[in-house]
Amino acid sequence: MLMKKAKLMGWLSGAMLALLAGVLILDSAAGADASKVPGSADDPVVTKSYVDQKIAELRGSIGAGGGSGSAGAMAKLEVVTVPVGKTIYVQAGGELIVRTGKAVAVSSDANGLSDMTDGLDIPPGKPVGNNHLILFPRDGRGVKAAEGSKTDLIVLVRGGYEIK
Repeated sequence: MLMKKAKLMGWLSGAMLALLAGVLILDSAAGADASKVPGSADDPVVTKSYVDQKIAELRGSIGAGGGSGSAGAMAKLEVVTVPVGKTIYVQAGGELIVRTGKAVAVSSDANGLSDMTDGLDIPPGKPVGNNHLILFPRDGRGVKAAEGSKTDLIVLVRGGYEIK
């Protein structure tokens, strides 16, 4: 009987010790967040509608490329036909891939286009390779059909653009 009582006392003291440790851990965790008030600058509370509104604003600013491009132009590549004698000007940060036709670089200054495929700069008036990813670092740059070409250019564009 004495042996059973000793085991019971050992088990109870172990349970009490575990309970005390749990209370101390919970108390310290609660104390760490006690200084933060929900809704304050340290712990803001936002609603789902607020988050949805901010996401819609971000999507709108990304897709607002302008030009003749579609509203979601940054999200996808758009197939565009550039008639002979016309130039497609792509907005800064836009991308273009020449699919068919012979194209040359156009720029409003001495700097050209970034050929991401070859890792080169294409100066104004020089050929733009078909199926090469071309990046437009600034506005006022584009591509047009090469001199003497009789076929329209078919290009893929990501970003705002304008055909003139």
